[in-house]
Amino acid sequence: MRDEEKFMRAAIASATEGIKRGQSPFGACIVRDGKIIASAHNCVWQDTDITAHAEIVAIRLACKYLGTVDLTGSVIYSTCEPCPMCFSACHWVRISKIVFGARIEDAQKAGFNELKISNEQMKQISNIGIEIVGDFLRDECVELFRIWSARQDAKAY
Repeated sequence: MRDEEKFMRAAIASATEGIKRGQSPFGACIVRDGKIIASAHNCVWQDTDITAHAEIVAIRLACKYLGTVDLTGSVIYSTCEPCPMCFSACHWVRISKIVFGARIEDAQKAGFNELKISNEQMKQISNIGIEIVGDFLRDECVELFRIWSARQDAKAY
């Protein structure tokens, strides 16, 4: 298995764990120098914190682990295209590359209240150099929404 697959599968595993804990189906994994430094799932409902998206939780863990707010050279693997808040956090913490599976449109179809602004649009508007790779293991990431939906009776956020 290629490293990229291993890292996205770690994000998928985090999302799956989150689903088991009653959270929404999003996971993220941050890698630096070929090593996973943080992996997390969405904790919005658990923490009653609308900012506790998987990417934000993973960024908080990575910064704490490394003792810095500069993640230059790091890659974030996200099961879904980061929302504008998470994309901005990736920019501010200087993550070098975003790799995502499902798209914002997939999250919308699953019932999530997403803004229709893609990472590519935000990159272009902001004129920043962050590398973006989309649709990576997309089918497996979209499947998380189906698994989550089958387990949920609650309204999605």
